[in-house]
Amino acid sequence: MSVSVETAGPAAEGADAADVAAEEAAQALRPHAEDAFAAELAALAAQDDRPRPERWLLSPWAVATYLLGGTLPDGTVITPKYVGPRRLVEVAVTTLATDRALLLLGVPGTAKTWVSEHLAAAVSGDSTLLVQGTAGTPEEAIRYGWNYAQLLAHGPSRDALVPSPVMRAMSEGMTARVEELTRIPADVQDTLITILSEKTLPIPELGQEVQAVRGFNLIATANDRDRGVNDLSSALRRRFNTVVLPLPESADAEVDIVSRRVDQMGRSLDLPAGPEGIDEIRRVVTVFRELRDGVTTDGRTKVKSPSGTLSTAEAISVVTNGLALAAHFGDGVLRPGDVAAGILGAVVRDPASDRVIWQEYLEAVVRERDGWKDFYRACREVSA
Repeated sequence: MSVSVETAGPAAEGADAADVAAEEAAQALRPHAEDAFAAELAALAAQDDRPRPERWLLSPWAVATYLLGGTLPDGTVITPKYVGPRRLVEVAVTTLATDRALLLLGVPGTAKTWVSEHLAAAVSGDSTLLVQGTAGTPEEAIRYGWNYAQLLAHGPSRDALVPSPVMRAMSEGMTARVEELTRIPADVQDTLITILSEKTLPIPELGQEVQAVRGFNLIATANDRDRGVNDLSSALRRRFNTVVLPLPESADAEVDIVSRRVDQMGRSLDLPAGPEGIDEIRRVVTVFRELRDGVTTDGRTKVKSPSGTLSTAEAISVVTNGLALAAHFGDGVLRPGDVAAGILGAVVRDPASDRVIWQEYLEAVVRERDGWKDFYRACREVSA
């Protein structure tokens, strides 16, 4: 009697690798966009019959659908990743299909990084080719660095060269990302001029260059509050098509954004979510919008605005922290006392001036508002 033993072939090995990757993504605290929404990207790719630019995973139409949400012909629901003007998303996507780079501009908390990540995921299937801009970002972060052990042992060579995310994107026809561009020193920023205009990256040490292949482009983000920190030179700004991401137009839109993101974050953190929390989400959004706009929602009372931005991203953080408090130290239902401390921390950035503004708002607006007595008492308690 003979027994045949089958060994796993390349297909099985590939399936095992995919299973391992899926398991790692499931365990990640904050999966990359291409991992978290892999099923939606696959569904879009399967039904996308429109023309695709070179090396794009999806057509521009499908990329916009991925960001804005929709229902595919087979009934697959694509969840919205960005809630805002459709035309802005269409302009951003088509910019990436041209030879101009994309600059996402806006005040802090307007989802610039979020949109950047999802654009790169939908276009290239990889959102990780990222340069994080800081005051200390060196030129090597955008161009290339060196493996000094290899350099000392064998001298300058391609083996000793360490490519930056931008160089990798150029050679592989992918989308690179540069976060907080205006925080990067001006002389380092200008490293991008040759890359974006000539689509080449010289390597003078080797007498070589890396030429960008079709599919390469770059998304940068910058916020309005940093204007004047390291302003972009006119030469560099001309290489970008700028799309300004606004704050949500209405309270309902902002509540929707906060609810969606809190739900996503709550699931990843195993926090309970219930419909009872929507009242507190709306309350947080109302407080943020009134202090941000300098007037109450009914237009009757003017209020002073604090020094902070009070962005949608901060509202998401306040509510998520409130959910954690409710889950671990309450009954699981989001209540005024769970969000009061978070709001205080978001509003009072300058202890001298912001605390006075917050106290005036509490007494003039919150105290007199119907149905807000519990919230007023909770805020007074944490402010004492």
